[in-house]
Amino acid sequence: MLDKLASYVIKHEELTEKLADPAVISDRERYLTLSREYSEIQEYCDIYFKLKKAIDNLKGAREIIDTEEDDELIRMAQSEVEELEKKISGLEEQAEELLNPPDPFDGKNVILEIRAGTGGEEAGLFAADLFRMYARYAEKQKWKLEILSQSLSELDGFKEVIAMISGHRVYGMLKYESGVHRVQRVPVTETSGRIHTSAVTVAVLPEAENVEVEIDPSEIRIDVFRSSGPGGQSVNTTDSAVRITHIPTGLVVSCQDEKSQLKNKSKGLKILYSRLLDLKRREQDEKIAAERREMVSTGDRSAKIRTYNFPQNRITDHRVNFTTHQLESVLQGDLDDIFQAIHDYFRVQSLQQIG
Repeated sequence: MLDKLASYVIKHEELTEKLADPAVISDRERYLTLSREYSEIQEYCDIYFKLKKAIDNLKGAREIIDTEEDDELIRMAQSEVEELEKKISGLEEQAEELLNPPDPFDGKNVILEIRAGTGGEEAGLFAADLFRMYARYAEKQKWKLEILSQSLSELDGFKEVIAMISGHRVYGMLKYESGVHRVQRVPVTETSGRIHTSAVTVAVLPEAENVEVEIDPSEIRIDVFRSSGPGGQSVNTTDSAVRITHIPTGLVVSCQDEKSQLKNKSKGLKILYSRLLDLKRREQDEKIAAERREMVSTGDRSAKIRTYNFPQNRITDHRVNFTTHQLESVLQGDLDDIFQAIHDYFRVQSLQQIG
């Protein structure tokens, strides 16, 4: 176990030297790539040094038991051995999880797409609630969030919002959030106090590097148009908005948040690359692209992965049979308990498939 972890320590030292190289520092793209790799390897190094220290301490405690004649010292050493054995067992479990081949996309940044589904204005308002929930979670994780595109509803909810979230193992944490999120509550537009059920779709796509997805420029059509706000109000007097169509797949991306056509084009291509990578992954996993459209894009209330029930202050994740009555806390970004239950469930499922 230690030998396997030691290789990461060596790699970490090599990366430390590279990141101090002026040539690397001056190459922003390479520096960011190496910095991300450095951060990912840090976790392996931390486990290595904790495990090595615990093993060394265990060896020392056992030597005391074998060589000492003082009964009190022996009892203290025996107690320490018990504690260290438990600690080592826990660290070895953590190391085993780290050393098992992870999803190669876990370390990637993500494109987060949230869209209002069935439920009209109420769905748009809940889409905004979910976006704030993920934004607050990202803030707690010290991740960076940047809105790439947004379309507001009449009541300042979201018809659609697309954001980039950057940081350590973002996709690994958020990848199970894709699906339909259902809300049950009394909408602000409801005068009779009747509870409505609405749906919002969430898609979490790993950020694609250009080298991972090849796009033939002849297969892209780029149209420009004038940006507009809710109700058709003009927010720009120039044709700065961009619509990018990938002709072979029919994927369409529109960006109009920036005043610069070039910036809108850059953001649009980033979203397009990630959507194409998502399609590519599913094909490689022998899953057709229709799975994403059916599960994520339709907004059908029956295709739910999670329900947020406001009258009962309850959230239920239907995939893992997990329920919590801390709804307000969760919407403030306290997602650790839900994420733990979900990741534990899918980890067991993965190990059973391997076995």
